[in-house]
Amino acid sequence: MLKKIKKGYVFCMKELIVRKNDAGQRLDRFVGKSVPLLPDSLLQKYIRLKRIKVNGKGSKRDVRLNEGDVLQLYINDEFFEKPREENSWLKVGTPRLDIVYEDENILLADKKPGVLCHSAGVWDYNTLIANIQAYLAQKGEWRPKEENSFTPALCNRIDRNTGGIVIAAKNAEALRILNDKIRDREIEKYYLCAVQGRPKPAEGRLENFLFKDAVKNQVFVKSRPEPGAKTAVTEYRVISSKAGLSLVECHLLTGRTHQIRVQMSHAGWPLLGDGKYGSEKLNKSYGEKDGQALYSYRLVFDFPTDAGILNYLKGREFKVSYVDFADKYFGMKGV
Repeated sequence: MLKKIKKGYVFCMKELIVRKNDAGQRLDRFVGKSVPLLPDSLLQKYIRLKRIKVNGKGSKRDVRLNEGDVLQLYINDEFFEKPREENSWLKVGTPRLDIVYEDENILLADKKPGVLCHSAGVWDYNTLIANIQAYLAQKGEWRPKEENSFTPALCNRIDRNTGGIVIAAKNAEALRILNDKIRDREIEKYYLCAVQGRPKPAEGRLENFLFKDAVKNQVFVKSRPEPGAKTAVTEYRVISSKAGLSLVECHLLTGRTHQIRVQMSHAGWPLLGDGKYGSEKLNKSYGEKDGQALYSYRLVFDFPTDAGILNYLKGREFKVSYVDFADKYFGMKGV
């Protein structure tokens, strides 16, 4: 592998030989499979700029390769790394983010339902963290080659099929502070959910013990303490009721797995669309089957203790601008 220095960048020249089983493929598709970290947009650009050559000459992206063809790739060296979660951001071309708030220390992203915060066991670059890291790298706020160990990181997570605000730290000090504040319950999280029926009373508190069966990945409600069961407390208030459904705000006082979903279901008000703890009959009647109607829509930085470089956030509140099910079933376009 040869290296070429140009305008401060290090390009690697790597040769690929087309074997019998790869013959007949288009140039762009062959390179895309051979260099999986290379974003599709950059792949097409490099072909146009003749930084990807076939037998020493520039070529069109749709040319069919023959057995024995030799490809010369003049590409930034990091793209030749083995794909893993830590470098998946390299594959992101144009980051897809809905940013609620951003400053020099933190970024609040509105994660959409269906998006993973982190990859789930297999390499995936369509995650929230990969898009945030790509966004910061492309802005020049994060320079991976100049960092010894730090990478922008998420401070909280939300299930794949739940949407809402996720906090990302841009530097190590902000990450340390935010992790401490979350652990000490100094950041208040409020969720919206659509549930079956009309909760009574209209405002209340759900308190019991939750036991997580790791094998089944399911949570069970226990009425009294027992080994492995943890206290779970949720405050709720009904915002609107219409056509057999209620829009409810839930305030988490603890942060247990599937807490709102299992507690509301146990109380007799299952979440619309919840395939694990909800009502199959309810979900079918509304045609909801792709995930629970649950959204972490509001965040309050309620710091009773010193927050160091993040003291300026004390008392500040942030909300998402839109929640699909609140509009669809209750006519609330803004939340």
